[in-house]
Amino acid sequence: MNSQKAMHYTDNYLINPANPIMVNLIGAGGTGSRMLTELARMNHSLIALGHAGLQVNLFDDDVVTTANQGRQLFADAEVGLPKAVALINRLNRFFGTSWKAVTEKFSSSNLKSLPERGKANIYISCVDTVTARFDIATCLKDCTGSSNFQRTKSLYWLDIGNSQNTGQAILSTIGEIKQPNSNLYRTVTNLPMVTDEFKELLEAQSDNNEPSCSVAEALEKQDLFINSTLANMGASLLWKLFREGMTSHRGFFLNLANFKSEPLAVG
Repeated sequence: MNSQKAMHYTDNYLINPANPIMVNLIGAGGTGSRMLTELARMNHSLIALGHAGLQVNLFDDDVVTTANQGRQLFADAEVGLPKAVALINRLNRFFGTSWKAVTEKFSSSNLKSLPERGKANIYISCVDTVTARFDIATCLKDCTGSSNFQRTKSLYWLDIGNSQNTGQAILSTIGEIKQPNSNLYRTVTNLPMVTDEFKELLEAQSDNNEPSCSVAEALEKQDLFINSTLANMGASLLWKLFREGMTSHRGFFLNLANFKSEPLAVG
C-alpha cells in the first residue's frame, strides 16, 4: 500500500498563463454574488503578483427582487435589473475590469449559441437545483478535450451547494491533469465530479427552487451567512491552486449551525 500523501498539482497553465484565466461563474444568487466579489479580489491580487489575472463571465437569467436584498447585496435602484448585469456593472466600475454578464442559463440547451463565452478554464457553479448541477456536468463532460487552445481548455469545476445551515464545495478536474514526477507525494491526475461521486445522494434530493416573497421567507430557506462563508472558503481553495501550485484537499463539507468543517482529501 502506498503510504505517501496524496497531492494534486495545479495545471501549469493556471500558474503562468499567457492570457487571463477564463472563468465561467454560473449563478448570481446568494453564493454566486459573493463568489464574484472574491474572484475580483483574487484577480486584483494575482495581477499585483505578476500573474495575468482572471477574465470572468457571469451566467444568470434571473432578475433582482426585494427578497434578494439583505442576504444578497443589491440596492433599491437595482430591483428589477438582471442580476448578472447589476453585479458585473458594479464590479467593473469598482475594479476597472471588463468582465461580462450573460443573462442566460448555462445549460446544454443553449450552450451551442454561446461558443466563446461557453468555454473556460475554470467553471464555478452556484446553482439551486440538482437538475441544474447534472446538466452542468453533462456540458463539462462534452467539453473534455474539445479545445486545442490553452485559453479555452476546460480544466477545473468547483461546485458549491447548500441548504439552510449546511453546504459543501467540491473541486473536480475536467478530464485528467498531467502531473509531474514526485518522490515526496502520490500525485492524483483526476478529481471526480460531484455528480459522479455523490450521484445517488444528489438523486435522492428534491429540487425546491421556488422564489421567496420576502427577506424573512428567504432566511427560512438559507441562513444569512451560509452563502458568504461557502464562497469565502471555496475561493480560498482556488487561491491555493494559484499560489501554492498544489492541493491535498479538493473541497469540504460545512455545518454552520455547529461551526464544523470537514475537509475532503484528494485521494
